[in-house]
Amino acid sequence: MTHEMEPAVAVRGLRKHYGEVRAVDGVDLVIAPGEVVALLGPNGAGKSTTVDLMLGLASPDEGEVALLGLPPREAMVKGGVGVMLQEAALLDDVTVRETLEVIAGLHRTPKPVDEALRRAGVEELGDRRGALLSGGQKQRVRFAMAVVSDPDLLVLDEPTAAMDVESRRDFWRSMRDFTDTGRTVLFATHYLEEAEAYADRVVFMRAGKVVADGPVATVLASVGGRVLRATVPGARLEGLLGLPGVTTAELRGERAELHCSDPDRVLRELLAVHPAARDVEIRALGLEEAFVRLTAKESV
Repeated sequence: MTHEMEPAVAVRGLRKHYGEVRAVDGVDLVIAPGEVVALLGPNGAGKSTTVDLMLGLASPDEGEVALLGLPPREAMVKGGVGVMLQEAALLDDVTVRETLEVIAGLHRTPKPVDEALRRAGVEELGDRRGALLSGGQKQRVRFAMAVVSDPDLLVLDEPTAAMDVESRRDFWRSMRDFTDTGRTVLFATHYLEEAEAYADRVVFMRAGKVVADGPVATVLASVGGRVLRATVPGARLEGLLGLPGVTTAELRGERAELHCSDPDRVLRELLAVHPAARDVEIRALGLEEAFVRLTAKESV
């Protein structure tokens, strides 16, 4: 089924409190069809609660959620939403194929089970029972379970946890094939390199709120700053921190890392004090550094 005129996800004014804890505190989020969006944030940021509210697994105190233009449970019953939860249990004595056949039987127009197995790269596991699967294999099977309904929207929680490097690469290749058909993916992950490599857009959460939302390049630009690295014989940390324009500094042996907004100025200042500095590198902040800045605890 298609819902080209509707957002894949529309969240407005979402709030969920547990006593004094504001787990989700006024989240607004709209995801267009075909986007691949990474939801990022430290533990306790509200990511899991937000996903639970989106999927109808918990009821919000305030706010509205629509998936593919429908209430969450209705969208899932109709097969429009596939969900891959990290802790979803697999039955020990049931084969992978039997599990997928049961799930496919719950939907009106599912994918053929063999196609779902192929999409997830687990064709060889069809006759294996759940108890005999490794952690990474279970994740791939959960992916097959999520796509067997032929959904327009996939919601994934830590999708590559327990996968090795090759399996993670294969997983994201399959995911690109999926999104190339105009489908939508929302995934929560702690692997920031995956978000940087595969997401069209990243959403950072902190203390139940969205603190940044946009393409990776836009989010990095909003944080600002550059990193200057150099070998600086005889340098002392307090001296590096005292250079005009340096916001933070690290020193490991003779190797210095300086964070700044104007690296050209900082380099001139550095060479004026340490003319023997060498092996200079200047680069933009990466997503990991942006993550630390955007999700750092702040006093209110």
